[in-house]
Amino acid sequence: MIDSDTTPVVTGAKPTSNASKVTLEDLAHEMKLSPRDARMLLRLAAKQTKQYPNLGKEHVARQPWSWTLGSKALEEARKALGTAPSS
Repeated sequence: MIDSDTTPVVTGAKPTSNASKVTLEDLAHEMKLSPRDARMLLRLAAKQTKQYPNLGKEHVARQPWSWTLGSKALEEARKALGTAPSS
């Protein structure tokens, strides 16, 4: 007999708060760039370790770009995308 008072257990669910994360799509929309162009500029900026030291350290290869709110890497990403020539 199944007890109707128990709640089903969901496995594999990750309790993450998206409010504390900024994604590439959010940042690209904020800077009025396409996500593809923003990704390209961020890849180039991440290679410039002297100018953007935290940007390259925090990004993991083959993973989506995302930053925590208030992080130094987020500020460097905004700076890198802000200095991009507008088309």
